[in-house]
Amino acid sequence: MDFNIVMITLGVAFLLAVIMGPLFIPLLRRLKFGQQVRGDGPQSHLKKSGTPTMGGIIIMLALALAVLRFGEPNMETVTLLIATLGYGFVGFLDDYIKILFKRSLGLTARQKLLGQLVVSIVVCVLLVQMGHSTDIRIPYLHFSFDLGWLYFPFVVFLMLGTSNAVNFTDGLDGLLAGTSAIAFGAYAVIALNNTQPNIAIFSAAVVGAVLGFLVFNAHPAKVFMGDTGSLGLGGGLTVVALLTKAELLLALIGGVFLVEILSVIIQVVSFKTRGKRVFKMSPIHHHFELVGWSEWRVVISFWTAGLILAGIGLYINEVL
Repeated sequence: MDFNIVMITLGVAFLLAVIMGPLFIPLLRRLKFGQQVRGDGPQSHLKKSGTPTMGGIIIMLALALAVLRFGEPNMETVTLLIATLGYGFVGFLDDYIKILFKRSLGLTARQKLLGQLVVSIVVCVLLVQMGHSTDIRIPYLHFSFDLGWLYFPFVVFLMLGTSNAVNFTDGLDGLLAGTSAIAFGAYAVIALNNTQPNIAIFSAAVVGAVLGFLVFNAHPAKVFMGDTGSLGLGGGLTVVALLTKAELLLALIGGVFLVEILSVIIQVVSFKTRGKRVFKMSPIHHHFELVGWSEWRVVISFWTAGLILAGIGLYINEVL
């Protein structure tokens, strides 16, 4: 029965996103909520300037409505929605400022970090209230250790790191929609295996919402999700990993996101210390574009990598 509800939730979220697309995209266009493209990015991206952004609103609404309809109104559901919608709201403010001032940068780094930090602290308070275990489990080895109060700084670090890693991945048509669907799909399987139906329902709702959004976001994209979507997805993915007690597997199941943020860190550190760039451009998906790969080839390759990593993660977690 749990599996049936999970699949129904996925289908409903998908349909909601598909229905909302034709309603929101023309509205975003009329409001002139167009993407401001980086001037130093690949030249092929300049034609994307003006494409409606903030499409993450479609994802957030579709998943929230599906979860509220099929999920139980308990602390797990509340925590997942607060993390996702809270981070999504920070992204919404960032997107809105970009549009308002017609620039490629919205909130300052400090302002964005503060917003993410506030939501992360709220999540920590909710985890304490639900008596969430502070153990960290080592996948496959059947070993765990208790971090005690240090678990909550770890939660904050994981939420900030993951949300920004997911945010960096959102740079090509359909790239983040596909990779996030894969990651949430893997965690839905883990939640079902753990007999955690609420988390499985939430994860399935996200999968359905992003796949519905992908109908309009696949190359050539008619709409971008913006930080509204990417930050929200990153916040939600982290809490799903926390609640399933598969925190360390996030580095593997979300391996594409990890590589994306590491490429940015390596690029910045290398340039500041040696005056040289390791990649033609970071995040790394732009590097592959600049060496001659088509946008669609990069996206398909990253989706494939995400599928392989998710499969390995499920195997290590003894689900497959």
